[in-house]
Amino acid sequence: MSEDFGSDYITIIDDEGQEFELEVLDTMDYQGETYMAFLPADMDENDPDYGIVILRVVEDENGEELYESIDDDAKLQDVYEHFMILLFDDEDEEGEKE
Repeated sequence: MSEDFGSDYITIIDDEGQEFELEVLDTMDYQGETYMAFLPADMDENDPDYGIVILRVVEDENGEELYESIDDDAKLQDVYEHFMILLFDDEDEEGEKE
């Protein structure tokens, strides 16, 4: 019997006031910062813009979590590569156990 807990979703509002619903894939602490990986929940998988969204988690002065884009392309690539290892190494290990 498998237990399905469902996915977690967040809604973010971009700088232009548009709302986006994102499905949470995973959270990772890397080099002293916290990052989250998401998939767009309200976008078709065949859309050319569809793909993993990575945001940095920061706290505002009230202790609430905010999500920031990563402007440094080299840092974004580095974090992306670490997420790929985190997300897909788990699948490889689970596949070997069966």
